[in-house]
Amino acid sequence: MIRELRAEGPDFDILVVDDGSSDGTAALARAAGARVVELPFNVGIGGAVQTGYQYALEHDYAIAVQVDGDGQHDPREIGRVLEPIYDGRADLVVGTRFVEGGGYRGTRVRRVGIRLFAAIVSLLVGQRVSDTTSGFRAVNRTALRLFAADYPHDYPEVESIVLLSRRGLRMVEVPVQMRVRETGNSSITALRAAYYMIKVLLALFIGLFRRYPKPQEEQ
Repeated sequence: MIRELRAEGPDFDILVVDDGSSDGTAALARAAGARVVELPFNVGIGGAVQTGYQYALEHDYAIAVQVDGDGQHDPREIGRVLEPIYDGRADLVVGTRFVEGGGYRGTRVRRVGIRLFAAIVSLLVGQRVSDTTSGFRAVNRTALRLFAADYPHDYPEVESIVLLSRRGLRMVEVPVQMRVRETGNSSITALRAAYYMIKVLLALFIGLFRRYPKPQEEQ
């Protein structure tokens, strides 16, 4: 994955967040030329992603792109994901599989769950959202600052779109080609799917009652 990213953008600064792994990820990533943040124990996807945002903010990056390490996200699509950021049309861009031109969509059960979340999130944020679980994302400095300070931890992709909207920021989806997972296993198994859906729906409901600071209240 690092080699593909380097081939697509020789000037990219690549950061690998090693979420308490025991398989030599950190050493291999460094050998491939990536910067590495090693977490002392497993904190889960939300904490790991937020670590990347915090790193980008602290090192003064204007834009950050999130790419999964399992091979699903094709680095050749990064330019398409970045375009709305460069054009000033979005604070967060999400690569979606579920509009015309999108790619690999996963299993039928997974698609049903994604479409359910998409319908609910679309209603909550007042715009059509098709792929709420995509981790192929780009953020500008404004969204970067938000997510570095406040990011959902358990299953963050769905909740983070609502969080962004509630703070008055803009989200745009772009169609991308995704690939079949090359390695690793999804954290969302068949047995956990029902629990996942209930927990996310509950989190979205609770979020409706959360008070977000006005701009002048932010530090």
